[in-house]
Amino acid sequence: MLLIVAGVCYDLLTPPANTAGPLFTAAALVAAPLYSLRGTVLTGAAAVGSVVGIHFAIGRLQQTEEITEAVTVFTAAVLSVLINVLVRRNVARLASAREIAGAAQRAVLPEPAARIDGLDIAARYEAAQADAFIGGDLYAVQECAQGVRLLVGDVRGKGMGAVAAVAVVVGAFREAVEHESRPEAVTRRLERALMRERTLRGGLEEAEGFVTAVIAEIARCGVVRIVNRGHPAPLLLLPDGTLRTLETREPALPLGLGELGDGPGRAEEWDFPPGAMLLLYTDGLSEARDEHGEFYDPAVRLAGRVFAGPGALLATVTAEVAQHTGGRAVDDMALLAVRRRAVP
Repeated sequence: MLLIVAGVCYDLLTPPANTAGPLFTAAALVAAPLYSLRGTVLTGAAAVGSVVGIHFAIGRLQQTEEITEAVTVFTAAVLSVLINVLVRRNVARLASAREIAGAAQRAVLPEPAARIDGLDIAARYEAAQADAFIGGDLYAVQECAQGVRLLVGDVRGKGMGAVAAVAVVVGAFREAVEHESRPEAVTRRLERALMRERTLRGGLEEAEGFVTAVIAEIARCGVVRIVNRGHPAPLLLLPDGTLRTLETREPALPLGLGELGDGPGRAEEWDFPPGAMLLLYTDGLSEARDEHGEFYDPAVRLAGRVFAGPGALLATVTAEVAQHTGGRAVDDMALLAVRRRAVP
């Protein structure tokens, strides 16, 4: 409307040879993507009415230039309505696509329960691509006879092939947790699932069958057992702020490359005392860079700090990564934090 007011003032205050037609045309077209359909129609009508009214008032409505200007503004008003309809339709389609993507994420990577078997749990997935919901990073949490088992992984690859690999790994993990008594056996199942999918469907390219992963088992006796398949080491945050990096002594190859190594990897144990938190993450966290190319090092950044709970820890980490990268993250980031509740 400011463009229309400016156009009216320009026509009234300048010589007849000058014209504010471009301002009225712009007003109609600018309204199309910004206003509702009703607002766009009213803006176009106001622009046309202003042009006709001004030329009628000064007695120049019958001249060729003025008629041409009025027709031009009217045409722009009609086009603005059509543009508005198309924009609203595309917005509706995008909203539908986002809803479908969100449903797919909830189906493949459902939010874990906040409390399971004496543990407080929080998970977070941060997509690097705008409006994306799920990519090649994954997490899963499931209770079993031995305690609670966790999975965090990262598919080597992008696109729908990576999403398919995520679905295969998460599905195999949930099935294996129900039937296998040791983390190493769970790892073997994941390996077989990836190889079977690659053979039967051919839908997983070689790069997309390569998955780095950490499988952790938190036993009720107060220990955590970890098998690391080429993935960033989890962090253990103790209640006093002490931080430990849980590096395995015998690293194993990523899932999907097991036939090249000596086996599924051996589970190693660490104490997991009451009040401690375990942080599992993908390399979207540890490889997040600032404008100078410096990596975000979670072990350095989190050492000596105490957090109210898993949710507070993940909120802090994601906020710091966004600040560190200036909002220019180039890789997805999956985070899973678990706290063993302190004994009352």
